[in-house]
Amino acid sequence: GFLLAKELEYLDGAVSNGEKPMAAIVGGSKVSSKITVLEALVDKCDKIIIGGGMVFTFLKAKGYSVGTSLVEDDFVETAKAVMEKAEKEGKQIILPSDIVVADSFSPDAETQIVAADATQMDGWDLTTVLMPPPNRRLPSLTARLSL
Repeated sequence: GFLLAKELEYLDGAVSNGEKPMAAIVGGSKVSSKITVLEALVDKCDKIIIGGGMVFTFLKAKGYSVGTSLVEDDFVETAKAVMEKAEKEGKQIILPSDIVVADSFSPDAETQIVAADATQMDGWDLTTVLMPPPNRRLPSLTARLSL
């Protein structure tokens, strides 16, 4: 609604007048609330780094196992289309390479770092993603970019 309109207005000015090459970092739980922004960013940015719960919709769109993670099944094809558009335009959609998962949602949960493309997620509740581990790729991905 109103907040998204204000965000888009701010982003348009920042992205249209920003230095190139440019990257954007987008996070949150739902692709559905950010799809308009994502599509616009593919047109304007060289790299888009995806974080938060929406990562799992993108990972599922890539065919990866996502366990019981929050996924907007109605937007898996949309995520796939965004990634295809980015590839076609020579842009990069960057997803986490590793994910911290837990066996329960509690302070004493057993945790594990798994590759985002791990094929076996049974027994791990990915809805309890604690946070992405420090991504050693981030500095090299964002070098020479306007953030």
